[in-house]
Amino acid sequence: MKAIILTAPGPVDNLVMKDLPVPEIKPGEVLVKVKSIGINPVDFKTRKGGGVFTYGGVSKAVQLVLGWDISGVVTAAESPLFNIGDEVFGMVNFPGIGNAYAEYVAAPAAHIVLKPANLSHEEAAAGTLALLTAWQALVTNGNVSAGERVLIHAASGGVGHYAVQLAKQLGAYVIGTSSAANKDFVLSLGADEHIDYTAQQLADATENIDFVLESLSAQTVKESIAVMREGAKLISIVGSVSEDLKKEAASRNISANNMLVESNGEDMKAVAALLESGAIRSHVSSTFDFSEMAAVHNYLETGRTVGKVVVNMS
Repeated sequence: MKAIILTAPGPVDNLVMKDLPVPEIKPGEVLVKVKSIGINPVDFKTRKGGGVFTYGGVSKAVQLVLGWDISGVVTAAESPLFNIGDEVFGMVNFPGIGNAYAEYVAAPAAHIVLKPANLSHEEAAAGTLALLTAWQALVTNGNVSAGERVLIHAASGGVGHYAVQLAKQLGAYVIGTSSAANKDFVLSLGADEHIDYTAQQLADATENIDFVLESLSAQTVKESIAVMREGAKLISIVGSVSEDLKKEAASRNISANNMLVESNGEDMKAVAALLESGAIRSHVSSTFDFSEMAAVHNYLETGRTVGKVVVNMS
């Protein structure tokens, strides 16, 4: 099978196409013939030696295959949960080795779910790591509830565009930040207010925030704390909360923590239901061919992507 291996942490030139054996599945796993792969910022960060490169034995892999988000068709099963021919999607073995940049992936049955029939493979592959991150931040850890004022940074991005929609489904009042160019997109997702981070200071634009989803920097955390009410919560999905910032937040009775998404089949079922019902939709702004993986990484590194980027198998 075709696969893309990372020869060493570093530039995109280290992503090399190679022929590898089709993986053998173990009890509790299924073999998925991949149709589409969702690509995330953690992909290029891990490629460069950051991200989750030091998690779960990733750095020790002999022929490291990156990627975690897949949608495809089951071709073999060692689990009663799925049958050959089932269309499935999910985030495989995160944080760890997902082996998703390949024609076939051995996936734990507990990490995937049936793909709704009304969802394309592209839309499904998009709605895995990013949507699970939004779910685990807002629902599992944030306990966001109706009527709360929720601030979503980078609201036009992969996680952000899902988080805006999810927060609205939870009944929150949603404020999203992005550049002015993406204002209409953010509002179209259901945001009640938009803040242009290039032209407005956060402290001048909002106040009394109950929950913040942060995905940018320590400076953004600091600015966010200043507009949060006592007892509010902030979750950073990029590790921006230092011990000093955590203490600064705690001095105002604000909870500020980092969070890393984890593969979870029950959470996948929850987000699959939201996608199937149309309550949340995947915005796939760009698609690439599997042979263009280096270009995908370069594109994501610009930090200017709207919604999600997906790679399709030829």
